[in-house]
Amino acid sequence: MTKLLNRVGVDIGGTFTDVALEHARGLATCKVLTNYKHPEQAIIDGIQIATQKAGVALSEIDQVIHGTTLVTNSLIERRGAKLAFITTEGFRDVIEMRSENRFEQYDLNLTLPKPMVPREDRLTLNERIGPNGEVLLPLNPAEVEAMVATVLEGGYEAVAIGLMHSYANDAHEQKMAEALRAAAPDLSISVSSVVSPQMRELPRFNTVIANAYVQPQVADYLGRLVQRLGDVGVDAPVFMLHSGGGLISVDLAVEQPVRLLESGPAGGAIFAADFARGHGLDSVLSFDMGGTTAKICLIEGGAPKTANTFEVARTYRFKKGSGMTVSTPVVEMVEIGAGGGSIASIDTLGRIQVGPRSAASEPGPACYGRGGTEPTVTDANLLLGRLDPDNFAGGEIALSTAASDAAMTEKLAASLGMSNEQAAFGVTEMVDENMANAARVHTVENGRDIEHFTMIGFGGGAPLHACRLCEKLGINELIIPPGAGVGSAIGFLKAPFSYEATRGLFQRLEAFDATSVNSTLTELEEEATAFVRAGAKDVQTSTKLIAFMRYSGQGWEIPVSLPYKTFADADQAEILSAFETAYRTLFGRVIDDLSIEITNWSLIVATVLPATPAVERHGAGAVAESLRTRQFFDAALRQTVDAQEVARSAMTAGQSVEGPAIIVENETTTIVTSAYRAIGQGDGSLRLIRKGDAS
Repeated sequence: MTKLLNRVGVDIGGTFTDVALEHARGLATCKVLTNYKHPEQAIIDGIQIATQKAGVALSEIDQVIHGTTLVTNSLIERRGAKLAFITTEGFRDVIEMRSENRFEQYDLNLTLPKPMVPREDRLTLNERIGPNGEVLLPLNPAEVEAMVATVLEGGYEAVAIGLMHSYANDAHEQKMAEALRAAAPDLSISVSSVVSPQMRELPRFNTVIANAYVQPQVADYLGRLVQRLGDVGVDAPVFMLHSGGGLISVDLAVEQPVRLLESGPAGGAIFAADFARGHGLDSVLSFDMGGTTAKICLIEGGAPKTANTFEVARTYRFKKGSGMTVSTPVVEMVEIGAGGGSIASIDTLGRIQVGPRSAASEPGPACYGRGGTEPTVTDANLLLGRLDPDNFAGGEIALSTAASDAAMTEKLAASLGMSNEQAAFGVTEMVDENMANAARVHTVENGRDIEHFTMIGFGGGAPLHACRLCEKLGINELIIPPGAGVGSAIGFLKAPFSYEATRGLFQRLEAFDATSVNSTLTELEEEATAFVRAGAKDVQTSTKLIAFMRYSGQGWEIPVSLPYKTFADADQAEILSAFETAYRTLFGRVIDDLSIEITNWSLIVATVLPATPAVERHGAGAVAESLRTRQFFDAALRQTVDAQEVARSAMTAGQSVEGPAIIVENETTTIVTSAYRAIGQGDGSLRLIRKGDAS
């Protein structure tokens, strides 16, 4: 009989660090405030609390799985290494010219994002490789030596190397990297043909720059974390969740930290996808709201939607095109600055606005009593009766209603000439509308009708707001899973070991060369399998193949899933059919008489996880026992209502409560508005359905 491992999932968020410990008797969870100066300390504290709850010794932990926003935050805040970028002569300004996309068309004072590397630190080599890998201008060894001397004299902490068409032939990049390593063994060096061997120089250059920029910081942090865990008796291997939704080793995370972008939110999407499969739901909107941000992701067929590019560090936070596009596998989602710690203020037109600034954990919302003086979403929820000041975070954080009152009066209500309740309602309604609008845009961009989706809400803030979002979006069913308050950390425990290997290989479909494709795919499989086996030996794996294709003349590609096999030249028809199906799904029609091109290939190897057990779904049954009657402000009715407070533990399978109701647990609170009823399900989740819906 296989021994059940004691596995810990740890997610560091902007406000809270969430911990989930899976052990033989179940699951132990906790939330602790994030420590910004020493984030590893919050991890240690949280693990110690969880092990005490579970009765598990620290030395008995078998595996630690971690997700972090360290990479994203470093890029946004420009807190990275002193960096040199080495590129081909004539291409040093590619990252500054960008794609020439005017993301805010009518802004006459539009400010483009500053490149991550200043121009004086962008160095060039007089070499050139063509798109088919042919050497057009050889790399001069003397020039390599001179470049090494320039880097050493510049005192750089890291170097990114991105030469033209290196995805087709990496010889020049590797020669430059070898010379630098020989001269400076401790220098952090990132090579684009390793980090992102794909067509298009802008995203490839951005990706290798981002990787090099954060590499020393990530290496230092993960080194400290592993050491600190060992110091307190946790001698288990540490794995990281990458942004594509799989696990990788710490060593790979240090080598390619750009893969950690959005690793925490990816865990949330995995968490939601697991419940979608269990409940047999094919169309799900994942809603993850924490203390700093809210994330929305489409889950179809039991899997989160993924992409091979991601935009980070937007200067206009909600404007697509205003950030830095990197090419790395990622769970595709929309993220906005809407969390419990998001700060409310008055804009120049005298309107309430919420976010993107956040009080985070230091100092935190005013009600935390840690020095915060500005009103936040958490303060508004407290004043509207949706939070119990004596039972927040299981009673470990006492909330001050007086502090929330003072902040709301001083910063909002007095200036707007309204009561604190009205101001608090304005704050929550504004943040709810921001999130609802983001969900609408995300589904429309993917050609979906949001009203036919089921929402799965998790994160500390989502259960407070999810019902109101469903009202705004016309969604009739909402699932709040057990452990929702620490959903991303639990999602880490459900993730497979996986690695996505990519390669640029341009071909016109009419001239499809099966021999070169098969050779490339073999290399990709060997690369991906080696990384997966480093973390998981002797387990079954699956392989997924994606070709990125477009019509000739188009500026971007779409992902097309293909069977992984040995291709023959005669498979053109099969590939064409797959492309047209994918294109028609996205755009409603295909284009006749245009050539089709394949630009990049992506191959994903992942360990096979056990099937998610089917959940027995219950309709309304016996009425759950109420703890007491409380009051909260129902936004749809625009009035305060009497609500039954029910313990989450009382919502067993079939037990129900009619809204308005408040369902309480240690990590979060679920608000059931007057338009919904909540029903306990066989897997411990809450199923909220609109009254009058017979399903």
